[in-house]
Amino acid sequence: MSGLHSSTLSRQVAPDHFPRWLLFGAAGIIALSLISVGLVRLTGNGPDQKAAAPAVQRSLVFKDQKDGGVRVEDGVTGDTLTVLHGEQGFVRGALRALTRERYARGIGSAAPFELIARQDGRVTLFDSTTGQRVDLESFGPTNVAEFAQFLAMRPESSATH
Repeated sequence: MSGLHSSTLSRQVAPDHFPRWLLFGAAGIIALSLISVGLVRLTGNGPDQKAAAPAVQRSLVFKDQKDGGVRVEDGVTGDTLTVLHGEQGFVRGALRALTRERYARGIGSAAPFELIARQDGRVTLFDSTTGQRVDLESFGPTNVAEFAQFLAMRPESSATH
């Protein structure tokens, strides 16, 4: 037993070797994160940035029709601006995202959405009933144009509601 004890004491324990590249990599990621946060805070381009003042704003109500179209109405007067037929993928997708939140909260579809063109060129579709918004410029100029057309539309002369 003393032989076993003496061999254990004479054996040297090897020091732990942690890969240095892993430590440098972790330090680099932390530094990059801190620099990124600092830049966002200094430039004001973070998620909490204030929206520019509205240049043009219009209330819009979107109603599904039996033929599959979507009637776009002025949210103040109730006049029909146009009826969208066909895919209208981006318009339908943006509306679907906002109406899903309305239905989750038990809010109906009667309240209008606000389409806002801002002085800095951004266009936002805002749902005042839920506080949700879609910043349309994030999806490119073609998709912004699909909504921006509603800002200048006049009511259809032969519209029936």
